[in-house]
Amino acid sequence: MRRTIPVVLCLGLALAGCKAKELAEKASISKDLDKRGTTDLMQEISKDQYTPPADGRLSDAQIQMYLKVREQEKKIAQVAKDEMKKHADDAKKSGEKSIAGMMDGFKALGSAADFVTADLRAAKDLGYNTQEYLWVKQQVLAASTAAMSEKFSEGMAASFDKAYGEAKKAYDEAKDEQTRKLYADVLAGYDKSKQEMQAQHNEDPAVAYNRQLLSKYENALNAYAQELSKYEDKPGEAQKSVQDFAKQMDAQKKQ
Repeated sequence: MRRTIPVVLCLGLALAGCKAKELAEKASISKDLDKRGTTDLMQEISKDQYTPPADGRLSDAQIQMYLKVREQEKKIAQVAKDEMKKHADDAKKSGEKSIAGMMDGFKALGSAADFVTADLRAAKDLGYNTQEYLWVKQQVLAASTAAMSEKFSEGMAASFDKAYGEAKKAYDEAKDEQTRKLYADVLAGYDKSKQEMQAQHNEDPAVAYNRQLLSKYENALNAYAQELSKYEDKPGEAQKSVQDFAKQMDAQKKQ
């Protein structure tokens, strides 16, 4: 029992230290948002220029840059989101038509702008070229969206194959020519739809390469989930939604 007390005490101190660090970090971000508004940020990033590679392929360093910016963006976006809610609540309390209410309303709009540009602020704070970052983010999200689309297509293809098999069986077992003609038309429609699905699934070589590179660092679907997570009210909702979607599509393939 005596040995347990120091362990619990150390754990408590560690947690308190982490909380204090988190609060200090939020205070620092809030101070920066107040001191350097969105207009100032836009002026800073307007100086950045970047020419993307002709092949559209990302590098390991660019993936690492994106992940670092994303982590910092989460912190900035959360502070901006909290401040936006606070200003909106203050505006309601003061009366939206009152001068104080209008001022709080303008502050809420400013915080909304800070929220939307959180990733650019994060990139700038970390010393990255914001134009390069924006291009990298676009490629990462394209790769992640392609992974999402492929997962959906696989699930749909499984359901499609099952329906095709049932129609083929009905065709083979048909007793009269009219019924066989009916199912022959159905099968022809399935064949045409399948060809169209395959044509749409031809992935751009750069996207395929970037997907494979991204998968070295995380599940390709995660970038899509993380982008959605900025707008969630409860932490983990977006991640769970994407995971549930993936499980549902995998389940369809096994049916």
